[in-house]
Amino acid sequence: MEVAYKRVLLKLSGEALAGTQKNGIDVETLGRICDKVKEIVEMGVEVAIVVGGGNFWRGRYGHQMEKTTSDYMGMLATTINGLALQDALKSKGTNAIVQTTIDMIKIAEPYTKRNAMKHLENGEVVIFTCGIGSPFFTTDTGAALKAAEIDAEAILLAKTCDGVYSADPKLDPNAIKYDEITYLDVLNQQLKVMDSTATSLCMDNNIPLVVFGIDDPENIVRIIRGEKIGTLVK
Repeated sequence: MEVAYKRVLLKLSGEALAGTQKNGIDVETLGRICDKVKEIVEMGVEVAIVVGGGNFWRGRYGHQMEKTTSDYMGMLATTINGLALQDALKSKGTNAIVQTTIDMIKIAEPYTKRNAMKHLENGEVVIFTCGIGSPFFTTDTGAALKAAEIDAEAILLAKTCDGVYSADPKLDPNAIKYDEITYLDVLNQQLKVMDSTATSLCMDNNIPLVVFGIDDPENIVRIIRGEKIGTLVK
């Protein structure tokens, strides 16, 4: 089957794994997402994943903490999610490896581009955790950086919203959904797609971004088939 992209980076928020319960990991939701990841791997697509940790810890929870401490706690939360994704994928017969940008060699492989590329070329899903390994940077920036490093053809940005709008559609019934938009317009209009650092990094490296709703995980497969889903940022 012909596919729209041969190597992609899927960016998942921690909340995407929590389902309707909002916190922790919902096993059924996790399974549905991994079913679709398995499906596109079997279509011949090389898949990397960057996952957030907001279902366990968000920076705003630690507003009375030192920022660095709070951010490191968030990085640990992403590793919990990464291990859950790895386990779910392996249970479905899809090989997966977790790589961390902070060394945790007893539970995950330290990140190197060389090993990540070998895993991808061997048909394994590579799950990147801990963002870029430094505080003050989000997992959005981690996703943009890893996509650039592994030469991903696109970032698939899973959201609870079904695309990019001119305003928050939950608050503004007149918000307009964009089918396509440029990175420069996202920055100029201060649209909350990714943080500005991640947006600039994608723009500078000419990495297309497909923003779509993860409420229906089948959207992952539809994008790979070339269907017009969500919003294309380029």
